[in-house]
Amino acid sequence: MTWGELLGLIGGGLITIGFIPQVLRVFRLKSAYEISLPFTSLFLLGATCWLVYGVSLGLMAVVLWNGIAIAFLVVLLCAKLKYGMKKRK
Repeated sequence: MTWGELLGLIGGGLITIGFIPQVLRVFRLKSAYEISLPFTSLFLLGATCWLVYGVSLGLMAVVLWNGIAIAFLVVLLCAKLKYGMKKRK
């Protein structure tokens, strides 16, 4: 493994792990009002593009972390659709 590959694995891991606190918070509070739907949707689209790119070039770090990020983003998107609406009085 080269230093570049190791750096890619570490960087991708740190960014992807950053989703964990947000996902846990959304489900603990049962609120996703503060989550931006355009941000989540665009981030999901971007991660999907990166995943396809990584697969096409055989880049393990890109495929691994974007695959995991997509899973977190799908969960956030589902939570936004379920818990993200303003509560009516």
